[in-house]
Amino acid sequence: MSVEELTGDALARACAAAMLERDRASQSLGIVLEDARPGWARASLRITETMVNGHDIAHGGVTFTLADSAFAFACNSRNEPNVALQASISYVSAVKLGDTLVAEAQEQSSKGRTGVYDITVTRGGGELVALFRGVCYRIKGTVLGGAVT
Repeated sequence: MSVEELTGDALARACAAAMLERDRASQSLGIVLEDARPGWARASLRITETMVNGHDIAHGGVTFTLADSAFAFACNSRNEPNVALQASISYVSAVKLGDTLVAEAQEQSSKGRTGVYDITVTRGGGELVALFRGVCYRIKGTVLGGAVT
């Protein structure tokens, strides 16, 4: 099937997979793309010893990176390249060594060249550990064909 024939969920999964394939930062942390649909994505990460800070909890930047990656997978899901314009996170609960985190990104708005996405980060049985909001900006090109800034 050619890129031109992909639509809906298949296009979203192909775009998210392409983003992860080029994302060496997410790969180096072990971030896993679990699923993607238009305007939505889910990714996960297991907290390892190299991700724990001086308080013996996961470094906040690791949680932020997981949420940011899910944000990227969701906002690039329609083969229109987007980059982060603004992002913020609120940490709700400490994350510990061995925890598996799941970030679920959901589009809230997409108008013109910007989009707003909310990302929840949970652990285990769905306990909330962080809330992330990202605003993206659409750039030239296509995700599957390469972005042109």
